[in-house]
Amino acid sequence: MALRLQSYGVVVAMISSVGADKEGSKIINYLKDSGVNTDLIQSNGAYSTGQVNVILNDKGIASYDIKYPVAWDKIEFRALHNNQLLAADIFVFGSLACRDKTSQNTLLRLLKLAKYKVFDVNLRFPHYTKELLINLLNQSNFVKFNDDELFEIGGYLNSKYNSMEQTISFIAKETNTESICVTKGAYGAVLYHKEKFYYNSGYRIKVLDTVGSGDSFLASVIFKLFNGKDPQSAIDFGCAVGAMVAKSEGANPIFTNLKIAKFMNP
Repeated sequence: MALRLQSYGVVVAMISSVGADKEGSKIINYLKDSGVNTDLIQSNGAYSTGQVNVILNDKGIASYDIKYPVAWDKIEFRALHNNQLLAADIFVFGSLACRDKTSQNTLLRLLKLAKYKVFDVNLRFPHYTKELLINLLNQSNFVKFNDDELFEIGGYLNSKYNSMEQTISFIAKETNTESICVTKGAYGAVLYHKEKFYYNSGYRIKVLDTVGSGDSFLASVIFKLFNGKDPQSAIDFGCAVGAMVAKSEGANPIFTNLKIAKFMNP
């Protein structure tokens, strides 16, 4: 997500941790070369850099084996975070960062400093609890779910609704969340923003690799909304970029504005 935002000209800084190993050095150098601020990425000599094994099925849909514990499970709160968070317009975080108490405690402190909080829900059993998710929801301004996550968390909040729209409205009211976005795979996404719904039914593609698609989708929606574009344009643009990533190799393919526009309007 950081790389996609940076590709749009957004000034991006990452808070994370890597191991004091070859893989960690590669990541830092790659991010620096891409223009991402790495000042807040810590180096941990006790834990290795995070590793994820990605398994693609015959339809290009990814499942993940995420190694634990690794360096990003041990992100420590530091004084430098105060100035960065107070200066930032948007703070984006995910629930998986809470699977270890060290990073969880750091995240909870960061949320108290952040102005506008974007919560990318990422349910990976057994690395979450009902109580933790509700706490994070109640602190968020914008939440992104997939359709399964929406109904699971709706159940945690005692929703009795069976429709997507009713469940979204219910969660927004219960958690005082202004904006909720739900992805629906090949069928696009729905955006609930300031009590109104906006829809995109998806783009026809041949899926090659879904890794990174959701991150690029969310980055694109947030970028458009915070640059004054109307919500319908934001959800259309986000779905287009997410689809383009899914039909490409790798998590961060480069797209020009012209290429995105031609994809949306051939």
